[in-house]
Amino acid sequence: MTHQQSVSILGSTGSIGVNTLDVIASNSDRFSVFALSANSNAELLRTQCLAVRPKFAVIQDNEAARQLGDELREIGVTVLAGQEGLELIATHDEVDCVMAAIVGGIGLRPTLAAASAGKKILLANKEALVMAGPLFMHAVAESGSLLLPIDSEHNAMFQCLPVNGKAKFENHVEDGFSKIVLTGSGGPFLKTDPAELGNVTPEQACAHPNWEMGKKISVDSATMVNKALELIEACFLYGVDEASIDILIHPQSIIHSLVYYRDGSALAQLGNPDMRTPIAYGLAWPDRIDAGVRELDLVEIASLDFQQPDLARFPCLKLGRQAASTGESAPIILNAANELAVEAFLGGSLRFDQIPDIIDAALQQLPVTGIDSLEEVLEEDRKARQLGSELLKQRIQ
Repeated sequence: MTHQQSVSILGSTGSIGVNTLDVIASNSDRFSVFALSANSNAELLRTQCLAVRPKFAVIQDNEAARQLGDELREIGVTVLAGQEGLELIATHDEVDCVMAAIVGGIGLRPTLAAASAGKKILLANKEALVMAGPLFMHAVAESGSLLLPIDSEHNAMFQCLPVNGKAKFENHVEDGFSKIVLTGSGGPFLKTDPAELGNVTPEQACAHPNWEMGKKISVDSATMVNKALELIEACFLYGVDEASIDILIHPQSIIHSLVYYRDGSALAQLGNPDMRTPIAYGLAWPDRIDAGVRELDLVEIASLDFQQPDLARFPCLKLGRQAASTGESAPIILNAANELAVEAFLGGSLRFDQIPDIIDAALQQLPVTGIDSLEEVLEEDRKARQLGSELLKQRIQ
């Protein structure tokens, strides 16, 4: 009989967390929920806790945690607050698997703690690698943690690379590896006149043609900064440099990534654009389980299209390659500046076409430094956010 895995979901109220709970519910003989966490959505977290009855729930605000704790005490759920609570549910002895799905830098510390504790990590938090790639991969190697990428693109690479049970692809040259191709839909503005991008609204930017996602990641898809971040992630996950990774526009979002080999082979992972597929693959690896996803119908799709990305339309791709090749603190600067710019855009104080301008200015103005500790990561992130705030004030004035 297969051991029932105990799962902590960091970010259970986001789209990844909700889909993870859906897959677990369909495979309750194999998985149980140990803990859930939310940033501020106490109402949905309460509903989730009533449904699955975890041992712990975590929410960021102390008062919200106290109130939720009073409401859930009768069903045996202990409610914790803040970073300490997140780290506890990420490292607890009873936890087998951690779904790291918190969006933003707030998810960095608990994800790194899970790696140091040797947990099986289903990685959907970009910041763990973008902000602290060398530290995170070192922690995984030192503890023997099993790292399984959940982003559809990195999960596709994992399925196409001969990783021999490890996410880090160390012997790519010996195995005949040639290059990785990241695919991206191009988002909602693929055919929009670049001159019109200054007029788009947050609602338009969040209307992704293929995926249902949160607002921040939807805007990242529209600017294609998400591909820039994914390129940086892939460098750390698979031990390759940015020159070994191509990016292609693929509007249908059916081929999630490809791996090319020296003998002329190209292996691709195909599937409907549904995050339950990579989530199920990560949860059950090396097995395959029912994810509740509709079978891919190639006749219905009929054709798959590809094109080179237009860097005039998507300047964030160039900035991402610049940060990846520079290394050290450059990815931290890119990530922090983007987070601030997206927040300003969603809040109505920055135009959509100014997002890459803020990132570019931050990368140019902030000195790049080496990173040897989590404290240094957080300090460089603080500096980048301070500069980003100043740049935003200048733009808004």
